Amino acid sequence: MVSNASALGRNGVHDFILVRATAIVITLYIVYLIGFFALNGELTYEIWSGFFASAFTKVFTLLTLFSVLIHAWIGMWQVFTDYVKHVALRLFLQLAVVLALLVYVIYGFVVVWGV
Repeated sequence: MVSNASALGRNGVHDFILVRATAIVITLYIVYLIGFFALNGELTYEIWSGFFASAFTKVFTLLTLFSVLIHAWIGMWQVFTDYVKHVALRLFLQLAVVLALLVYVIYGFVVVWGV
C-alpha cells in the first residue's frame, strides 16, 4: 500500500475531482485563446501584448498555470506510484517533477506579470 504523504488530495476522490476541475480550467483557457485568434485576423506584437496586458487574461493565465501544476502533479504521482516500485527512485522522480513544475509556474508568473 502506498502512503498518501506525497498525494495532493487526501484520497482518490479528491484527486479525481481536482484533475477534472483543472482539466475544465485548462480547456476553458484553450477556448479563450482560440477565440482570441479567431477574432483577430492579423496577429502583431502590439495586439498580442495588449491581449496579455488585460488583467483578466493575466489572472486567467495564472489560474491555468496553477491548474497545469496540480493536474501534472497528480498525474505524475499516479504514474510513479503505479510503475516505480523502488521507493528512493520514486521519491527522487517526484522531487524532480515538483521542482520542474514549480520553476515552470514561477517563470510563467514572471513572464505574465512582466508584460
